[in-house]
Amino acid sequence: MSCPRQLEVQAWLDDEMDAVSGAALERHIAACEDCARLRSDIEAIRAALQEAPYHRADANFRGRLAAALDRETGQRKPFGFWPSGFWPLGFWNGAASGIGATAMAACLALFLLLPSAQDEIAHDVVTAHLRSLAGNHLVDVVSSDHHTVRPWFDGRADIAPATADFASHGFKLVGGRVDFVHGSRTAVLVYRHGAHVVNVFAWKNDGAARPGLRQKSGYTLLAWQSGDLFYCAISDTSTAELQKLASLIQQS
Repeated sequence: MSCPRQLEVQAWLDDEMDAVSGAALERHIAACEDCARLRSDIEAIRAALQEAPYHRADANFRGRLAAALDRETGQRKPFGFWPSGFWPLGFWNGAASGIGATAMAACLALFLLLPSAQDEIAHDVVTAHLRSLAGNHLVDVVSSDHHTVRPWFDGRADIAPATADFASHGFKLVGGRVDFVHGSRTAVLVYRHGAHVVNVFAWKNDGAARPGLRQKSGYTLLAWQSGDLFYCAISDTSTAELQKLASLIQQS
């Protein structure tokens, strides 16, 4: 019999659960084979769909397709006058006939449900952050000495980011660890800022992530690029404090 909490797993993966409930569910998933398998299956399907090749039909093909569908409904309109990306009423009427409506509805629903790369990256960062707070895996190497932390990443993460302690500015480096974000072995710098933990994820910039600020599951995420590296800081501290730490890291 499958676990009755599997609907919660789907809600968590769809970012429909608050951070506290999500942390509790993460602990449940770690001990539940059914829920762990479900999460693995959903993440595998999402990853496969994200990597699926995409090809946009050229205007000539789309015009011929629309004309053929219009002929079925007796509606003929010049394709060349429709704005790019806009499909005429004749197309929708033709596509809505028979099994075309079912297929189109399924494709449209799938498109709308597919998470963007930004959503997946944010989800990975929040999940890793919660996992580090809920378990005993906040740091792999405990040190405030950047000469110790940075060399430790060599051979363990895909990159070794610049590392510095900013205790005089209120951000004490407590160590580092390796985690996974968007399929990359990510270096994580861990800072304490008063009662708050700040995880700063760093990985080689592959163009998938975008700089910016967002809120997710009760946490603030601040992302930026620096050279060929991409950084994302996450914490429940204020946005201004995260921006201060980001500025310090960029200047180090």
